[in-house]
Amino acid sequence: MSNFWPTAGWPLLHINEQGHLRCTAPWLARFLDRPELALVRESCAAERRLHHALREDPLMPVAEPRLQTLADPDAADNYRAYLAFRDALLDAGTVEACYLRQIRSAQVTLAPPFMEAMTQAIVRHLLRDVDDALEARAGELLFRPQRVTTVDGVPLAGDAQTLDLLNETGGFGELGRLLAQAQAPVKAAQMKVLTADNGADYWRAASGPRPHDFLLDLRHELKQDLGHGLEFTLARADSGLAALGRVLQRWVMHLLGVEVTITPLSRIDDDHWRWHVGLDAESTALLNDLYEGREVDTERQSRLISLFALRFARPGQALPEMADRPVYLGLCRTADGQVRLKPQNLLVNLPLASST
Repeated sequence: MSNFWPTAGWPLLHINEQGHLRCTAPWLARFLDRPELALVRESCAAERRLHHALREDPLMPVAEPRLQTLADPDAADNYRAYLAFRDALLDAGTVEACYLRQIRSAQVTLAPPFMEAMTQAIVRHLLRDVDDALEARAGELLFRPQRVTTVDGVPLAGDAQTLDLLNETGGFGELGRLLAQAQAPVKAAQMKVLTADNGADYWRAASGPRPHDFLLDLRHELKQDLGHGLEFTLARADSGLAALGRVLQRWVMHLLGVEVTITPLSRIDDDHWRWHVGLDAESTALLNDLYEGREVDTERQSRLISLFALRFARPGQALPEMADRPVYLGLCRTADGQVRLKPQNLLVNLPLASST
């Protein structure tokens, strides 16, 4: 596979004997190019010296008095956040250990961009030997906010940041933005829907400067009308939801050592429903209300993208009462179509046996 998702910096990380990721100085140095830390014309001399020193040695100690010499207090705060991230990684030993410490603590202390960076690096690592473009595209949901729209009855997930940029520029960069401001006609670049037939195009795009340009089809079933009032349903071989389930299986196995299967569902018909986990804030609230028997209006129900059934491959890794029972998962969009999947929910809310 090519070096897809170059922003993850995966080739710069080291893999230890346990198959986990150890950060390196070159990987840490990349963060100095982020907009929050990159030098600008207004950067003071003290900030420039600090920036150049950290680029030369990303592991160098930086005392608080040095940060207080920066003229811009916002820049100083950005460096504090970066250094807290760096030190947390070094103290934990691996990216995975640092991530787990954060989500298992009473409060996440690292800034959201750094949590997303760790998630992206881990998912990129999980997919290092995968040749299924659908799984790679589904993996983006774990660290990139999406916007879901329905076109001809088909729910399509697109990268939110990419869609916002296309709306502003029509796909033509700064020139497109200027033309749009001038109300000149701009031919909008069209994002492609990923299918089993254009996977090679995804890998090429994912290795380039615009790695998040494909839409993901979130249907998991095909309904075929046979006439005479007969209809049957087929599972989709190229389902984006099934691909997402496979990625989440890898995620749970890698970080918890727990083997599970995760498959899409169209509905829950279970008089013995015992456990559920929302994959985002909306689905958590929705599943809680349904479980408690509270009324859920049609508009909220329409935000549900899919349900999933998670089952333990080794029943002994689950609580005794859940050993042979499914854990139901949900994925929703917000009222404005946003999807912010929280993969950490699967790591802290599963009914695991205490010895796991």
